[in-house]
Amino acid sequence: MTQANSTDPIIIAQDVHKYFGQFHALRGVNMTVQKGEVLVIVGPSGSGKSTFIRTINRLEAHQKGTIIVDGIELKEGSNLDAIRREVGMVFQSFNLFPHLTVLQNVTLAPMQVRKMPKDKANALGMELLERVGISEQAQKFPAQLSGGQQQRVAIARALAMQPKVMLFDEPTSALDPEMVGEVLDVMKTLAKSGMTMLCVTHEMGFAKAVANRVVFFDQGNIVEENTPEGFFNNPQHERTKMFLNQIRHA
Repeated sequence: MTQANSTDPIIIAQDVHKYFGQFHALRGVNMTVQKGEVLVIVGPSGSGKSTFIRTINRLEAHQKGTIIVDGIELKEGSNLDAIRREVGMVFQSFNLFPHLTVLQNVTLAPMQVRKMPKDKANALGMELLERVGISEQAQKFPAQLSGGQQQRVAIARALAMQPKVMLFDEPTSALDPEMVGEVLDVMKTLAKSGMTMLCVTHEMGFAKAVANRVVFFDQGNIVEENTPEGFFNNPQHERTKMFLNQIRHA
């Protein structure tokens, strides 16, 4: 299990509500995340877990409650660009630019958003591609890579903005089974480096290996949260027990 390296909260969510029309997707979520903490968020489909992490960089706007990221409250009219520079996100789909090389995909945002000189951005890009284990693919185009390699490029691209928080929204769910491990290995290394991470995933082995906390969502709220050992070995809530029983027999 990864050790959180600070007692300073970097994310504070208080009574967060989110509606999609009449559908009440988040029903008063409360969560505090410390710097360097790794949270794995699990739950059934439609439980609100992906919606919640998308509110943290305001890809989804919440209608009620408070979300504070690194001291900045997310609200209408606030400097969302400043928050998004500090929060990297990796999605199910890779969202790479097909007409750019791997290295160009990684260096685009630092050059455009952080105004980093091209030579410095290229050096950073190569360093990050080395870190995710695909530096030899730098001059290839996304279509020439496997799904696992493309997802590792997407992680490197998010890291290129040098964020303080990384969000992962089921990053292995679109991959062929044999490619899942290579992406999880990169995420494990990142977790051990001290990066603050919130990961929505179905990979329970990953949760057991690196999480400080496992958080279980159901019907738009947090039903249970605990250390991995406590969550998997001694769940307290009947809904959690049912969920764990279902995934063990899946």
